[in-house]
Amino acid sequence: MTMQIAIAPPTASRTTQQPDARAATVESRRKPRFWRIRGELSRRTAWLLTGAGLSLPFLLWWLWTALGLADPMFMPSPGAVLERIGRWWTREGLLGDIGISVWRVMAGFGASALIALPLGLYIGTYRPVQAFLEPLTDFIRYMPAVAFIPLVMLWVGIDEGSKVLIIFIGTFFQMVLMVAEDVRRVPMAQIEAAQTMGANRGEIVKLVILPSAKPALLDTLRITCGWAWTYLVVAELVAANSGLGYAILKAQRYMHTDKIFAGILLIGVIGLFTDQAFRWLHRRAFPWMRK
Repeated sequence: MTMQIAIAPPTASRTTQQPDARAATVESRRKPRFWRIRGELSRRTAWLLTGAGLSLPFLLWWLWTALGLADPMFMPSPGAVLERIGRWWTREGLLGDIGISVWRVMAGFGASALIALPLGLYIGTYRPVQAFLEPLTDFIRYMPAVAFIPLVMLWVGIDEGSKVLIIFIGTFFQMVLMVAEDVRRVPMAQIEAAQTMGANRGEIVKLVILPSAKPALLDTLRITCGWAWTYLVVAELVAANSGLGYAILKAQRYMHTDKIFAGILLIGVIGLFTDQAFRWLHRRAFPWMRK
């Protein structure tokens, strides 16, 4: 009986301390949750951080110009740029410029994706195709797209096809290699499992490799679509008389820096909406990726 009384208190203390220790451990894990690697954020926190990240550069820009630290000729204020966008919309056909630029970018991007996706799939799947085409693609992709402008004008002329072709050249070769790399990341265990079950090569490509690579392929399309927008101004160097890139180049000729800023910001806004559309499509098509 005496032994039981002597042993009971330590046992009781251990049982009472264990929940407290667990609570302290859980609490210590919760504290650095905001900075946890690949951690989760609440929707409200994510929106607040997004708004702060987008607003801070414009706030600094406004302060820089409001304090008179910049010459308005070279750096107009945000208000002057917004006023210029308003005049561009009402008097100078902004909607038409946006429409023709969006069409050129999407036509060049769509044409490159139409060819690059199957070609990259074969390069990433079959070693003979990789050995035959990948070195050539690596070689061409380092050539600047702007260097092809004289040849494009000779081959295609100065119509819309030349502008679409410049955007195609700027995005196609990088897209091919990225698609091939996405396909090569498909685990070999999945391919071997399909072979064990008697699948032939066509079935493995169609039912194993392509479905497994689809999330990465959509991300590749999102990234290369952004590259297509960066080639817009280069494409509209070719005898254009409309478009956002053409408007930027024309404004530079007459030192209308407010219109240059307006054109750059509009391209950024359209590109941001395009990027968010791809992200939304990715979430809808592959909801299991978020888990």
